[in-house]
This record gives sequence, structure tokens and C-alpha cells, in this order.
Amino acid sequence: MADVSHHTTSDIRDHPDVAEMRDRYAQMAGEGGAVAADGMVLLAGLYCAISPWTVHFSATSRDLALNNLIMGLAVAALAFGFAMTQGRATGLSVAVSAIGIWLIVAPWIVARNPDAGMVLNNVIVGAAICVLGLLYGGTRMWADRAK
Repeated sequence: MADVSHHTTSDIRDHPDVAEMRDRYAQMAGEGGAVAADGMVLLAGLYCAISPWTVHFSATSRDLALNNLIMGLAVAALAFGFAMTQGRATGLSVAVSAIGIWLIVAPWIVARNPDAGMVLNNVIVGAAICVLGLLYGGTRMWADRAK
């Protein structure tokens, strides 16, 4: 086994990458709005995925329920990807906004006779996802310009 006891007394200031680590920490600290948007997009996507069961239209409109489940999971996956890539996937925020627009019009396209609950649910969650996608893209572009 290797003896690594001589590293226990070293200071981080002696690390060869300390300047790069400071820059990276400063960059991540300045992206608070984008990190908050990541979380809100994730939550909106998860709500969209479970909304057919919370609003109780999963039995009356299986097609719309399946649509919301798939689109909600796609939004949640994109939000998770945003969080993991730390700003390298800003262009995909347009996809989130497009999914939001699709969710707004989906009750009239996917469901045969949408009731008020289906329409209201999809319009609200779709608008929220669309705005959050634009907000995410905007905060990332603003952070990039500030550099």
C-alpha cells in the first residue's frame, strides 16, 4: 500500500490548479439564477408527468395522459441535463419552450373532447414550462455576456 501520509499537512494553496479552481468556483457562484431555473424546470416537468393523475383525467383521456407523461419526463430529463452540463446545453432551452407550447395546444390536438380541467391544467403547466425555458436560456446568455 502506498504511503500518502505526507499529503495530510499540505495546504490547498500549494495545489497546482488552485487558480483554475477559484475561477470555476466564482463562475458557479455567479450562476444562481440559472441554477434556480434548473430546479424549477425539473419540478414543472415532474408535475406535468403526474398531472393526469392529480387532475384526474388519466382515465377519460388516455392519449393526453400519455402525452403529458412523456413530455413531462422529457422536460425533467432536459432540466437534469442542464444541471449536469453547467451551461453547455443552453441551446436546448428552446426545446423546453417548444415542449411548453406543445403542452398548451395538446388538449385540442390529442384529446377528443377535452374538458375544462384538462385544458386549464395543460395551458398553465405549458405556459410555465415555456416561460421557464426562456428564463433559463436568458439567464445563461446573461451570465455568458457578463464574463
